[in-house]
Amino acid sequence: MNHLTRRAFLGAALSSTVLSSALLTARPAAAAGNEASPFRHDQVIERARALAAQDYAPRAEVPQDWLDMSYDEYKAHRFRTQDAIWSGTDRSYNVDLFLPGLYFRHAVQVNTVTDGMSRPFGFDMSLFDRRDIAPDLSTTGALGYSGLRLRTQLDQPNKKTEFCVFQGASYFRAIGVGQSYGLSARGLALKTGDPMGEEFPDFIEFWLEAPAPGQRSMVVHALMDSPSVTGAYRFTVTPGANTVMDVEARLFARTDLSHAGLAPLTSMFLFDRTNRNRFDDFRPNVHDSDGLLIKNGNQEVLWRPLANPAHLQISSFVDENPRGFGLMQRSRHLADFEDLEANYHRRPSLWVEPKGDWGKGAVTLVEIPADKEIYDNIVAYWRPQDSIEAGSEVPLSYRLSWGEDPHLDLARVIDTAAGARIFGEPGRLMTVDFEAHPLLEGAPEDFEVHLSSPHVELSEGVLQRNPATGGLRLAFSFAPNAENHVELRLQLRRDGTAASEVWLYRWTA
Repeated sequence: MNHLTRRAFLGAALSSTVLSSALLTARPAAAAGNEASPFRHDQVIERARALAAQDYAPRAEVPQDWLDMSYDEYKAHRFRTQDAIWSGTDRSYNVDLFLPGLYFRHAVQVNTVTDGMSRPFGFDMSLFDRRDIAPDLSTTGALGYSGLRLRTQLDQPNKKTEFCVFQGASYFRAIGVGQSYGLSARGLALKTGDPMGEEFPDFIEFWLEAPAPGQRSMVVHALMDSPSVTGAYRFTVTPGANTVMDVEARLFARTDLSHAGLAPLTSMFLFDRTNRNRFDDFRPNVHDSDGLLIKNGNQEVLWRPLANPAHLQISSFVDENPRGFGLMQRSRHLADFEDLEANYHRRPSLWVEPKGDWGKGAVTLVEIPADKEIYDNIVAYWRPQDSIEAGSEVPLSYRLSWGEDPHLDLARVIDTAAGARIFGEPGRLMTVDFEAHPLLEGAPEDFEVHLSSPHVELSEGVLQRNPATGGLRLAFSFAPNAENHVELRLQLRRDGTAASEVWLYRWTA
C-alpha cells in the first residue's frame, strides 16, 4: 500500500471538517444530458456573491456506510479510465472522477461546458469497477463525486497521462512531466494555526470547459463556499516540464476575515540532516519540500529551510507587493532519500507569482510538529496586513508553477546541516552549502560573508570550495546558552553585490 497515497487521503480528511454546499442527489449521467443551460464565468461569480449574502447552510454528508469504508475498501473502487469524460472523442483531455466516502464526507457537482452550454455530469456508480473486498453501498442519499483528475498527452505519444487532481475541500495538486505527486495548493486558507481551529473552505461545484483537439490548456471553473467566505475561481491549466496554472479568483466575505491565507500551499517535512537524530529510519531524508523561497518586494531572494519543530511555530516575513514565494524540493537525487517507493526526489516545487500588487502583508510559514510522514505539517501563504471586512469583494490573480525551482539569478542554497560542536566549548556547528554558480567562481576569499544573529555570538566562519558540489560551503558555530531559539542570517556578496540568496534559519532547542 502506498503510504503517500494514504497521506493525501488523511490530509483531505482533516480538511473536510468544515465544508459547505447544497444537497447533491444521485442521478444517472444519461439523464443529466438534457439539462443544458448557457454558461459564463460571470455566472459563477454571481452565484458566489449570492451565496455570501445568505446564511451559511452546511450540506448533507454521504450515507454512513460510505463513510465507514476502510482505506482498502475505498481503494477497491476504481474508476474506469476508458469511460472518462470525453473518452472516445478527439478532444485533447480526458477527466476521471473519484468516489466520495471514507475521508471525503461530501460530494461535489461536476459539469461539462461545450459550445457555451453547461450540462451536469450526473453520478453513475457503474463507472467504477469493484474488487472483491468492495462492500455493497447505499444507492440513495447525498451521492456524487468527490473530485476529478485531468489527463492529456504529455511525454508518451497516444497516451493521456494524469498530471492534476482536484479533491478534498479546496485542495488541488499537479506535477511536471516525469514527477510524482507531492505538495498541494488550496483555494484559500482561514485561521491556520489559530487556537480556535482552522476553517477549510470547500469547492462545491466544478465546470469543465471541453477542450478542442490539440488544445494544450484546460480551463476549470470552481465555486467555493464556507461559513466565512465564498469564492469564484477560474483555473487555466497548462501541463509541461513545469505545469502552469493561471488562477483568477473573486472572494466574497460573509464575516470579517482577520486571518486569511491567499494562495496557500501545504506540504510535508519530517526530517533532514538538521534533525535526523530524532528518527529511527533507514532513510537520510524524508520530505516533500525542504525550504520556503521568497522574492520580496525589494527584489531580495530569501531561502528558509523547513523544520519539524517540537512545538507549533509560525514565521512571518513582512513584505509589500511580493514578487513570488513557494515551497521547494531541492533534493533531487535518489541517494538523498534512498526510498524506492516514495520517490521523494521527484516531488515538484511550487512557485506562486502574484499578478499585480498585493499590498502590505507577510508571507507566512506554519510548521506543525509531526511524527509520521503521513501528515502534511507545513503551510505557506500570503497573509494581508489588513482584515477583509464582511461584505467586501476581493479580486485575486496569480500563477502557480509546479516543477523545478524558478531561476532567480543568484546562487542557491542546496544543503543545510547541523550538529553538536565536537571540539572546544559546547555549542552547535552549522554548515551551509551553496551550489556551483557563475557568481561564485573564484577563490573563497573573494567573497564577503554576511553572517549575523540577533540572539547569540557567532564564530567567524570558514568558507571553502566543496569539491563534491563545485560550490562553496560555509561552516560556523555558536553557543545557544539559555536561548530556546536562535535566528540566523547569511548571504555571500562580492564587491558589495549579492552573489547568493539570503539563507535564514531558526534553530530551536
